[in-house]
Amino acid sequence: MTVDNKEEVIEKYRLHENDRGSAPVQVALLTARINDLRGHFDAHKKDHHSRRGLLKMVGRRRRLLEYLRRTDLETYRGLIADLGLRH
Repeated sequence: MTVDNKEEVIEKYRLHENDRGSAPVQVALLTARINDLRGHFDAHKKDHHSRRGLLKMVGRRRRLLEYLRRTDLETYRGLIADLGLRH
């Protein structure tokens, strides 16, 4: 993920002007990183060390989504639909 891509994701999902770390922004950044790693694992099937990092990112995203679902259901639903998670 390049700096420009990261800034675009933050710009799209932030809640206010100086927001860089709210739950929706973190979930969107993690989703972008997870999607970027998909191609890496197609080429490097035996890279189990990076796979562990991927699983940690998936777990962190899941916990953030659970928090968001408990606290702000409408934002959660919009984020899930926009990112294409949980078909």
